[in-house]
Amino acid sequence: MTHAELLKRLQAEQDLKYRDFHASLLPNIDKKSIIGVRVPTMRKIAKEFAAADVAKFLDKLPHKYFEENQVHLFVVERIKDADECLYRIEQFLPYIDNWAVCDGKSPKALLKDEKRFVSCIEKWLKSREPYTVRFGVNMLMTFFLDVRFDKKFLKWVAAIDESLFNDDGRAECPTDRYYVQMVIAWYFATALAKQWDATFPYIKGRKLSPWIHAKSIQKACESYRITDAQKKTLRGLK
Repeated sequence: MTHAELLKRLQAEQDLKYRDFHASLLPNIDKKSIIGVRVPTMRKIAKEFAAADVAKFLDKLPHKYFEENQVHLFVVERIKDADECLYRIEQFLPYIDNWAVCDGKSPKALLKDEKRFVSCIEKWLKSREPYTVRFGVNMLMTFFLDVRFDKKFLKWVAAIDESLFNDDGRAECPTDRYYVQMVIAWYFATALAKQWDATFPYIKGRKLSPWIHAKSIQKACESYRITDAQKKTLRGLK
């Protein structure tokens, strides 16, 4: 499958109602850049596309369509060589411009060199690019909240300087800062579910900014993995 064939395939899978719905969830990108293809379909296409020589596609940046970006990372996360996978991720990170492309990716090859992976995440969390930061937090949530957990990761996420990112106050169009704040809150809510004893002091001690503190509690209380007793404790700290 060539790049041209990929675009033709994506266009053939277009669902206009889904495009309109998904565009409403991505107010910070141009609706014209969204074809309207569902994620399971894109993953299937990426699996087929990954079997071809995709180097030219991966090198041809930036892409025009949202779905090209999605397929790009779906292809990258299938790369089995750790060096190549990391190279392709770092090559692509500056071109991520929305939460949907950033989220839900699982490049397992990076775990082959866990020390290097953790070092990269630490670097990403200090970036001035909002979606590089968000990607780093996502990697901690995906791979480092269970058996690979370390308390230092909580400290790293809590130390993210959200003030570095723009916030023009337009409620109808969330800004870069909002998407950084949301992933921090999501991380702490998930960490409360998986690593309560290590995470709860960050809530009890109000070590997060007020907005992230409140959102972390809200999201944790919406989780079925948090006990009723824990939810009661958290609500008392709003």
